[in-house]
This record gives sequence, structure tokens and C-alpha cells, in this order.
Amino acid sequence: MLSRRTLVGFVAAALTLWGVAPAATQHHHHSQPGPSGTPKAEMPSVDLHDDRDGHFLTVLIGPLNVPPRTEHLTLRVPSVMVPLDGWLVAYKPKVVDEKGTTMAQRVIHHVELLNASRPSLICPQLPELLFAAGSELADWPPVPDVGYRVTQGMPLRINLMLTNPTEEPVSDAYVALEIHYRRSAEARLKTVYPVWFMVTHCGPTMYDLQPGRDVKASELTIPYAGRLLAVGGHIHDYGREVRLENVTRNENIATLKTVLDADGRFVSLPTIIFPPRGAYRFKIGDVVKVTAVYDNPTGQKLPKAAMGVAVGYFLPDNDQAIAKLKLEPRIRFRR
Repeated sequence: MLSRRTLVGFVAAALTLWGVAPAATQHHHHSQPGPSGTPKAEMPSVDLHDDRDGHFLTVLIGPLNVPPRTEHLTLRVPSVMVPLDGWLVAYKPKVVDEKGTTMAQRVIHHVELLNASRPSLICPQLPELLFAAGSELADWPPVPDVGYRVTQGMPLRINLMLTNPTEEPVSDAYVALEIHYRRSAEARLKTVYPVWFMVTHCGPTMYDLQPGRDVKASELTIPYAGRLLAVGGHIHDYGREVRLENVTRNENIATLKTVLDADGRFVSLPTIIFPPRGAYRFKIGDVVKVTAVYDNPTGQKLPKAAMGVAVGYFLPDNDQAIAKLKLEPRIRFRR
């Protein structure tokens, strides 16, 4: 078996065409009680590798062992410390084995990166969510000339929920997040902020999926003026679309149509990057409606089987008003 330090370097190399340059690596490891009624289990380690030549970080979480027929296995893992001053510009999640080879299993229910020191723009009682991926492992592509501002030593919290719908256990899997960046010494980018529009408003994101056509929506208020540069989203199996509308101005912002397989299982949802002159402008107080549309053919209610989220990069007119925001000491979890 490969050592963890060898593995994280190997995975970083396997995820891109660049070789791995000498780099600093963080390593965290701890144990916590397992789900109620189960003995204590060894929690996954988290390693952070900085490929300075390739300009990307690799966050490696594992090993992960998931029993058969597991729906929502939540793991609390340590935070990682950002090793640079600059901007994060793109995210690429993968599930790999101990040799760095991509695995096909649907192991991730979701993985999230959060900045627990700053509140969400739309739901200020929640921490700011930088990036999240579901079982489809969709990439978040770079948007020209902008990025998420980070500083050396900034802690990023990781939330991880696993799933295994098969009859076979998953053993020794690893979640690998490839995060591309630009250093302050090498570039000067505009700072964007993630905005999340959830059909459950600011509450838990998962909800029961009703049989047949299921439409759920929520309206949220924009607290700052600025431009929406890109929008993507997340939905679950049997989902048909995620819509984002400006109720105040009666305008459609984006309609994201899903790609499903023959069984109605979720495959992908597009990410729309608006052209520079076509970015969608928000005014303070605009009311935005987010809608998730499902068609559940099972004839049964499926508990906690649905989600509906639209997320985008927001470029504010007044960056300083947002940059100085601090999250109150209490931290609430999304799910």
C-alpha cells in the first residue's frame, strides 16, 4: 500500500497533465464517534498538496469505507489551511482509489468547502459556501478575470456526506478536490462572492420528494447591488430543471435543464457563464425566485431525496461592504 504522502502527490499528478513540483503538504487525522448505535470509527485524514508549477491545490480526503445500502453517512473532517495569498478560480472533484485511479462508484452525496468566518450573502445565519459537489462530481470552471479571494492561513471547513446505493461495500476510496488558483504576486483578479439560492430558503437543503410532478420554490432578497457572472446548480434523481427568476422585474435569469439517464437518475446540470457585457445585474432589494421541478415515477414519497439549488458568482458594486462581513460565533449546518 502506498504511503499517504506518496498517494497525495500521485493523485495530484494523475488529475492533470503536469508533474508534481516540490510542495508543502498539510496532514490532519482524528477519530470521532460513528453514527448512533455504532462503535467509534477512524475518521478520514485530509491532506493538502500545493503544486506550484501547475497552480493548483489537491485536497485528498480518505480512506473512505462505505457499507452497502448506505444513504446519508455524514463525516466531520478537519479544516485545511490555505497555503497562499491569491484567488481560487476553479474546482474539479473526483473519487479515486489508493493508486490515484478514478473510481466509478457513486460514493459522494455531497462535499462542501466553507469559509466559516464570513456569512452567506443570501442567508447570513449560514457560513459562506465556496464550492459544493454532489454525486455527479461536476466541475466549476474558471470565469475570466475573477476569483475567490483567499489569504495564507485562512481555514476552510469541509463537510462530507457519503452514499452507497449498491449491495457491495466501497473500500479505500478517496475524495480528491483539485482547486486551481492564481497567486497575488502573479495576477490581479476581481473578487467574486458565491451566492446560493435554495428552494428550502435558508433551511436544511434536503426535503421529501413527492410522487409524480413535484415543484418547490422559494423567494430570497438580494442585499447588495452587483452582477451575476455565472450560474450553475444542483438537483437530485428525477429532477427536470432548476429555474432562477427575478420576481421584482419579472425576468428569467436562467433555466438549467437536467441530463438524466434512462432510469431518471441525475447525470448533470449545465453551468452558464454570461458574456462580460451580458452579466445579469441585481439591484438592492431584488426578489429572486428559485424553483426545482421533479417528476418522480416511483409512485411513492421518497424521504429526504430532493434538493434544489442555484448558485452563482456575484461581483458586487461595493466589494468592501461584503469583505468586512463576519459570521456570528454560532455556526449552523446546512443539512
